[in-house]
Amino acid sequence: MKTEIDHLPERQQRELARLGEILLEEFDKAIAQATKPHKRDGKVYKIILFGSYARDDWVDEPANGYQSDFDLLIVVSHEDLTDIADYWYVAEDRIARDPGVARPVNIIVHSLDEVNSALRRGEYFWTDIARDGIALYDLPCHPLATPMPLTPADAHRMAKEYLDQRLPSAEQFIFHGVDAVERGWNNKAAFELHQATEQLYICFLLVRTLYFPRSHNIKFLRSLSEDKEPRLVEAWPRDTKLDRARFERLKRAYVEARYSASYEISSADLEALAASVARLREIVMALCAERLDELKRAAE
Repeated sequence: MKTEIDHLPERQQRELARLGEILLEEFDKAIAQATKPHKRDGKVYKIILFGSYARDDWVDEPANGYQSDFDLLIVVSHEDLTDIADYWYVAEDRIARDPGVARPVNIIVHSLDEVNSALRRGEYFWTDIARDGIALYDLPCHPLATPMPLTPADAHRMAKEYLDQRLPSAEQFIFHGVDAVERGWNNKAAFELHQATEQLYICFLLVRTLYFPRSHNIKFLRSLSEDKEPRLVEAWPRDTKLDRARFERLKRAYVEARYSASYEISSADLEALAASVARLREIVMALCAERLDELKRAAE
């Protein structure tokens, strides 16, 4: 695994250094009050930059709505330390408010055992990180496992099973979302369309990489998916502030559309979002079919 980030501009290098400081500081605070030894003595083994900034194909045009996120994998000593709400929420909040970080940041947290098991299974998401990732922080004596090749036949079988599991769920949410739009149940429509979007991205990620992060943040899921396949960008207009605001309202709908009395979304917004979700479904379906054909040919 690489360790240098000198291919990045100095500003991004400073931001990544700042992120490492915040993550380690807040983790130490989070475990300080733990009573169980495996939590109190917990360790961060690695902080790994992956995705476009690791590969050096990032985009930085925030004024136009196109800005690559920093994607970070945090590897910890025990699975119990991966819970975002218990150990990483404060760090995420600090990062979001820190003036020294000028772009969105996504983190996923897994134990070393989880990561190494996935590498030994040859799952593509993890083998890509092992190949392209950059270790920003690396505690000695805790290596990643050597990635093992996954047979094309097994990859095809797994991807097909994931598609069969996830696509019907996405289509149910689309059906209920469109129905709610037509009935004027705006908050319900926003929630259903959020869930449809979430499931479509999960479906794509599972078919393409055999992994998805445990997150309801559709902006994160969109970023991770578009990083793997730029054709997904077509689903969401983002050239205007209105376009970007609509997606932001959809992102907030997972919680606020159900529980906040102040959440509002217009029929015009919902119609535009429903059209984008329908377009996303078309693209995901085409990409998944393409991927399955590719794996089937490899298997044969």
